[in-house]
Amino acid sequence: MSQQTVVPAVHRLAQARAEENFPVALRVLPARYRRHLIAVYGYARYVDDIGDEPLAPGVDRIAELDRVEVDLRALYTGRTVSHPVVRALAPTVAECGLPLDALVRLIEANRVDQRVTRYATFAQLVEYCTLSANPVGELVLHVFGQAGPTQGKLSDRVCTALQLIEHLQDVAEDHRRGRIYLPAEDLDRFGVGEADLAGPAATRPLRELIAFEAERAGAWLDAGAPLVSALRGWARVAVSGYLAGGRATLDALAAADHDPLRTAVRPRRRRVLRRWASATVRSAG
Repeated sequence: MSQQTVVPAVHRLAQARAEENFPVALRVLPARYRRHLIAVYGYARYVDDIGDEPLAPGVDRIAELDRVEVDLRALYTGRTVSHPVVRALAPTVAECGLPLDALVRLIEANRVDQRVTRYATFAQLVEYCTLSANPVGELVLHVFGQAGPTQGKLSDRVCTALQLIEHLQDVAEDHRRGRIYLPAEDLDRFGVGEADLAGPAATRPLRELIAFEAERAGAWLDAGAPLVSALRGWARVAVSGYLAGGRATLDALAAADHDPLRTAVRPRRRRVLRRWASATVRSAG
């Protein structure tokens, strides 16, 4: 497949994945913002897949992450870029002034995933989110031209919350990959062992632990919610959609009795729309 063919294919895959994860916030936006957000999301998902998904035989994850970073740095210094995912991101970097550091931190998060599979404390998990989640919010703010210190701090809270919520959704999947994102101090506190994460359904102690972590993630989401009011125009619409998705997922987790092992926890479209409308009305008040 030629490079000319690969880049459109990257865009199509990124769009499909972005619409799957952000069906409300993405589809209502003007094309110019959708295009840039799809490029950012496509890059983030590709880097994440290098860290998580099966690769071709003989492909080294760290070497592939290094390859992406080399081409990223080449892009920012005007040198030739060969990697199709980085090439697909190039117009967004140029038009939106994406910071290199945020893009590199997403790569570093996946390097961390290759050597760290457990987190002793909640503070350590939050520190990991500064690499794995917060850069995405920073990049989104740049897409809308509304990055600033106040917006950045609030965005970090939102992104950390969304990452924590995703970890709760994916407890079983992460465990199958050999990773646990529930802090060891909390596992001990609630009397949950690693074997409990591999069962067909969550034990009562595990459900209590998930409920505790969900409440904590919800508090982080609420702490970042003033970001919506700090933004204007389409940025406000998009971010309120992200908040709605997080809150709707917490609703779905509660409806599942905080058991992410028995069934996949995914919010219903109607619930996301209701949460989105509520967030939009509150921010306008």
